[in-house]
Amino acid sequence: RPPLLEVKANTELKKSLAKAPSRLPLSGSRLKRGPEQMEPALEPAKKRTRGLGPAPKIDTLCPRAPPLSTASQSQGQAAVLKNQRLVPPAPAQKPAASTAPPVVGGKKPGRRPGWDLKGQLCDVNAELKRCREKTQTLDQENQQLRAQLQEAQQQASALGTERSSLEGELARVRAQAEQGQRELGSLSARVRELEERLSTQEGLVHTLQKEQLELQEERRTLTTQLEEQERRLRASEAALSSSQAEVASLRQETTAQAALLAERGDRLHALDMERRRLHNQLQELKGNIRVFCRVRPVLTGEPSPAPGFLVFPAGPGGPADIPTRLSLTRSDDRRGTLTGAPAPPTRHDFSFDRVFPPESRQDEVFEEIAMLVQSALDGYPVCIFAYGQTGSGKTFTMEGGPEGDPQLEGLIPRALRHLFAVAEEMSSQGWAYSFVASYVEIYNETVRDLLATGSRKGQGGECEIRRAGPGSEELTVTNARYVLVSCEKEVRTLLQLAHQNRAVARTAQNERSSRSHSVFQLQIFGEHAARGLKCGAPLNLIDLAGSERLDPSLALGREERDRLRETQAINSSLSTLGLVIMALSNKEPHVPYRNSKLTYLLQSSLGGSAKMLMFVNISPLEENASESLNSLRFASKVNQCVIGTAQANKK
Repeated sequence: RPPLLEVKANTELKKSLAKAPSRLPLSGSRLKRGPEQMEPALEPAKKRTRGLGPAPKIDTLCPRAPPLSTASQSQGQAAVLKNQRLVPPAPAQKPAASTAPPVVGGKKPGRRPGWDLKGQLCDVNAELKRCREKTQTLDQENQQLRAQLQEAQQQASALGTERSSLEGELARVRAQAEQGQRELGSLSARVRELEERLSTQEGLVHTLQKEQLELQEERRTLTTQLEEQERRLRASEAALSSSQAEVASLRQETTAQAALLAERGDRLHALDMERRRLHNQLQELKGNIRVFCRVRPVLTGEPSPAPGFLVFPAGPGGPADIPTRLSLTRSDDRRGTLTGAPAPPTRHDFSFDRVFPPESRQDEVFEEIAMLVQSALDGYPVCIFAYGQTGSGKTFTMEGGPEGDPQLEGLIPRALRHLFAVAEEMSSQGWAYSFVASYVEIYNETVRDLLATGSRKGQGGECEIRRAGPGSEELTVTNARYVLVSCEKEVRTLLQLAHQNRAVARTAQNERSSRSHSVFQLQIFGEHAARGLKCGAPLNLIDLAGSERLDPSLALGREERDRLRETQAINSSLSTLGLVIMALSNKEPHVPYRNSKLTYLLQSSLGGSAKMLMFVNISPLEENASESLNSLRFASKVNQCVIGTAQANKK
């Protein structure tokens, strides 16, 4: 039989079994009753058995149903259970005791007389014995019925399990049928798709057949062309043989060119070294100590100076010459003649290596020192100062104006941009450079790190000037931050941080004045690995504090006392700087470097092995004429100093 029909037959069989009434002989309540409760039911039997002979024992036990084993026998077993009726077995009767009164003529014996107590006792004992035997028989029947009930329950449980399995099988068959329907639908769609593809492929076959005919025609054409190419190839092979000989000659020529290129590389290196020598010789001819004077323009809100206060005389070549002279005319009202008339104005003439009038731009100033900055790449220590009174434009010259205007950039960002560009050009010649920057300030003879960040801010007292190692002439600042820089953007970040950390205060000459010397140091390390050359030198760009003198009429309040101590420390360090330069110029055996933290820090960048340049910045205002005159006199003394020939730091 098909599985689906067999599942349906089993399902119907289960339903008929579930609906069939129970044919068990006794209910659960009847089976649980004891002998006392069964006594009334036995009363008629007692009456029937009295006076009768022993009844025959009838075995009325129902035959047990065979166990259900397989699904194929379930239908027959259900029919057997349906038609089978369980009949309780009859109690077995035993013969009465010998003492029972005889039965006469099949009738119940008569009642014994009252005086026959012994007979009555025998009758009662016989009746009790029969009741006990009935009780035992009923207990046996109860046990048999319980066993039949348990067996029937097991059969019902087996049928329930079989029903569940048949229902699961039916669900599985139904799912298989649904899946078959879906597969049939997908196969039908696939058949339609394949039919469409077949029609498309047939059209494509027709198209390919046409293309095949065209390709066959093209093949014949290409065959003709191939024959032509073969003829040309044979001609090319003949030309190749002649070209190989030419290639051999070209290889020989290439070898000669490589040797010539190496020779020219050596010559180029020699020319580069000669260029460096001539470049630095030119700088030496200009002077190892050079002084430039720069006059700042009049700012908005300031009074215009009187005509003739500052004059820039033309050189021997006329206005086309670079200005190198400056005249300051000063009138002193405290001086007078014998007649009481005011003294005539006094004119002071100064000469420097270069003078920058107020209209000079930042790029013009840097163009004049660009070659000096480049000397640091050649291994020469370079030191550039900005000197002058407060508000004369020193910080503007070194760092520049407001951020964002490239025309107002100062010497520090321009110098580093120039060094990075030149180092990139020299990399093609085999040179590799690295740059390490530091930025410190000297405030009241205390060294502070301007690049400190986080918890290190304000711990400038922990910075000390020490030698880099035993026997080393190089000086370093302990606990200061040294940063490896490689581009202009990194330098701008350092300048912004240093500007925020620098010590400033309000003075009589300026609302926000720098009260410390700021020293920007750039350690330059160069190496030519192919030739085993190394060089290293520092570039120092120093923005000195204001050089104004003490005001004897200054009221000594708390803030004024702070300004007084700052001014004393500034003037002391500036005086020491002048003494060091004079001692170097006079070739004195002792140079007082240690008299000031500024000169001690710059010890390796001063003297005969270094090149120095000082910018003296002055104000164009007449009210600052006294301070401007003092600055010009100090710069003029420095300009007259001559230091020995600079030497490059090469290995």
